[in-house]
Amino acid sequence: MDFSSQPDPIRELLARSKTIAVVGLSNRPLRPSHGVSAYMQTHGYRIIPVNPRINGALGEKAYPSLLEVPEKIDIVNIFRRPEFVAEVVDQAIQLKVPAIWMQEDVIHEEAARKARQAGIFVIMDRCILKEHRARFR
Repeated sequence: MDFSSQPDPIRELLARSKTIAVVGLSNRPLRPSHGVSAYMQTHGYRIIPVNPRINGALGEKAYPSLLEVPEKIDIVNIFRRPEFVAEVVDQAIQLKVPAIWMQEDVIHEEAARKARQAGIFVIMDRCILKEHRARFR
């Protein structure tokens, strides 16, 4: 069976997206959020840090919340514990963001369902770096 002709919504999302708002991005290089975001940045994505505790990361200004990001966001990448996900998803719905990506171990079924009902493409419990690397080596 030829899988290359199969639709791959994750590949399509990553191919058409330019700007990723990373909620919970740390400015500490050893944190997973920093390493994953640096990888995506070196592969041509614009990274927007969303974290009220930092001024910036990876050479980009940080914003306290998604609602304060002044530009169009293609993907909201969530590096927060599940109990913080619902608020982030509500903000993404308000902004009509096309896709929400919850990193590995970030699982919130109710928020995912709510986002999907709002027409948002949701990926949950998967690493954006691993998924990118698997498709765009």
